[in-house]
Amino acid sequence: MIQLGYALSSEEHTPTDLVKYAVRAEAAGFPFALISDHFHPWVDAQGHSAFVWSVIGAIATHTKTLRLGTGVTCPTFRIHPAIIAHAAATCAAMMPGRFFLGLGTGERLNEHILGDSWPPPAVRLDMLAESIELMQELWENSADGEYTSAHGEYFTVENARIYTLPPEPPPIYLAAGGPEAAELAGEIADGLISTSPQKETVDTFQQAGGRGKPVYGQVTVCWAAREEAAVYTAHKIWPNAALKGPLGTELSIPEHFQGAAQMVKPEDVAKEIVCGPDPQRHIEMIQQYVDAGFDHVYVHQVGPDQEGFFRFYEKDILPHFTEAAQPHTKAA
Repeated sequence: MIQLGYALSSEEHTPTDLVKYAVRAEAAGFPFALISDHFHPWVDAQGHSAFVWSVIGAIATHTKTLRLGTGVTCPTFRIHPAIIAHAAATCAAMMPGRFFLGLGTGERLNEHILGDSWPPPAVRLDMLAESIELMQELWENSADGEYTSAHGEYFTVENARIYTLPPEPPPIYLAAGGPEAAELAGEIADGLISTSPQKETVDTFQQAGGRGKPVYGQVTVCWAAREEAAVYTAHKIWPNAALKGPLGTELSIPEHFQGAAQMVKPEDVAKEIVCGPDPQRHIEMIQQYVDAGFDHVYVHQVGPDQEGFFRFYEKDILPHFTEAAQPHTKAA
C-alpha cells in the first residue's frame, strides 16, 4: 500500500508559509511531510532557506495528525550530531509518534560554511555512521538517566545528557543515492529515503537488513493550468533538477549553481520534473516509485502556486492511489 506525502521546500517559501502549507497538506489528506534542511537555496530565484528546527516547532503546534520528518539533515559538519540529537528529541517530544529524523551525508552548498574540509563520499558516509551511533547512544543513555561521553574518530562528547525526551526515540531514515549508503541504511537505520525510483537501491537496502522497513521516495512536479507555464516556472525556480553528475554535492554557493544552470534548457528540466495539469503524467511518475518498491512517496510542488497543487491532488491524484489501495471484492 502506497502513502502519498508532501514536500515542504524550505528553499522556496517563508517560514510562515511553510507552516501554512503543512496545515493545508494535513487538511488535504496527506498523512506525512518532509521538510528540507538547507543553509542556502540552490539558486537565488528560490529565495529562502529558514532554520528548519524553528519551523518544525511551529508546525508541531499547528498540526494534529501530520507526521513530519527532515528531508534531510546532515549531522556531521554544520551542526554537531549531539545538537541534532537534542533538537530531534525536542521535536519528537512536541509531536509524539509524529516526528522522524531523515539524515544524509549533505552537500557542500550547506556544509562548507564553517570552513570545514569537504572529504570524499566514503569519508562522509563513515562520519554519518558514527554520528548516528552517537545520537542513538545519547538518547538511550539519557532515557536511563545517564551521561554520555564519547571520543570517536570524528566526534567528541563529554558528559552529555538530554533531559527533554519523547516517549520513544524518533525513527532515523537514511538518504541514499548509491549502493554504499543504501547498504548502511539497511544495517543501521529505520528506513530509507531516495530521490530516484531505482529498484536496485531498494533491493540493496532490503538485503542489508531493511526488509519490512519503510522506503520513502521524493517526486518533483510543477502543476499549473497550462503545461507551458509549468515548464517556465520549473526552469526558472528549480533548474538544479537537470544538473548531472556530482554537481549537486560539490558546488559550494548558489552563484555556482546559477552558473551551471545557464546550460540547462527548459526542455531539460521538463524531462526531470512532471509539468502541467495532466493527472496521468503525475500518476505515472508516482507509479514508477511504487513499482520500484517504495511504499511512501512525497511530492514536491515547485513554485508559488501551492494551493493549485493541493486542489489538483485532492481531486485527481490522492483518490487514485487511495482507491488503488482498497481491496476489491466481487459482488455476491
